[in-house]
Amino acid sequence: MNPLPPPSSATSSSNSKAVIDSGERNWLDLPRDAILSIFRKLDTIDTLFRVHNVCKTWRKISEDPFLYRTIDMSNSGVPDYTLDLKTLCHRAIDYSCGHMIDINIESFGTDDLLHHVADSASHLRRLRLASCWGLSDEALCEVAEKFPHLEEIDITICNLSDRTLGAIGQCCPQLKTCKFNSEVYRLPHIESNDEAFAIAKTMPELRHLQLVGNKMTNDGLLAILDGCPLLESLDMRRCFNVNLVGNLGKRCQEQIKCLRLPCDATDDCPFETECDDGSGGEDYSDGILDIDMLSDDDYAVYPYGYDEFSDAEFSDDNPYDDF
Repeated sequence: MNPLPPPSSATSSSNSKAVIDSGERNWLDLPRDAILSIFRKLDTIDTLFRVHNVCKTWRKISEDPFLYRTIDMSNSGVPDYTLDLKTLCHRAIDYSCGHMIDINIESFGTDDLLHHVADSASHLRRLRLASCWGLSDEALCEVAEKFPHLEEIDITICNLSDRTLGAIGQCCPQLKTCKFNSEVYRLPHIESNDEAFAIAKTMPELRHLQLVGNKMTNDGLLAILDGCPLLESLDMRRCFNVNLVGNLGKRCQEQIKCLRLPCDATDDCPFETECDDGSGGEDYSDGILDIDMLSDDDYAVYPYGYDEFSDAEFSDDNPYDDF
């Protein structure tokens, strides 16, 4: 008589067939590490709000510090605008248990939230603040010394000034990337080199600089070229007070590997670059580099050739942006 197969094999085969037939899977039976890997792919807000409320097991896993080394509180795709994003962000910072190295805050940043970040993330390497009108120069200046490992700062569409840039430059010696972007109002015509001078004076190790919509002139650009000799990429889109014709254009071509010009398209920018001031006045364009205005003897400053220069150089896949 042939022996019967072991019960365990029969049970295993039967269970496997049942899973295949039903197409169902008990996600709670997955190993904790596998669930963590899945949760890691979710947005921070989804993890805090949706996953946290599924069940006790997932709630416990969703509090693991591993998930909050990077905290992305960008809220452009959040359908429920009644969410208290500030409270959720506080919770994420607490869950990180001091291991946070990257945080992105959009629209709801305040001084007290920034202080909480500084007190909880001594090893922070990247800080992005976008449309955070509740932040003050005083707060950034106070916490700058608590970010000695900061490698990238991104301040986009905020009411912060050269004081903040100066404090960050002085207190963050490892800073390699600085983004300080502004909305562009066509009128009135304003010139200011304060931010450019602060960067040139305090950020000598800078490799990558983005100043979309800045009001600097040629003097500010020259100061940056002198004060940041290691600079590899420079984004000056909508910097309409800069004129790159002639010797200044030649120097940019020789010193900067990846250059975005004042009139280059801004379609790839993750923020609104131009605002209507309601005046209905004409555009000011004195001093704007226009490729059609250059003679054969002038420098157009396209280091790889005009046809080869693409928006991909400053996309999310830009190797210069990865740290």
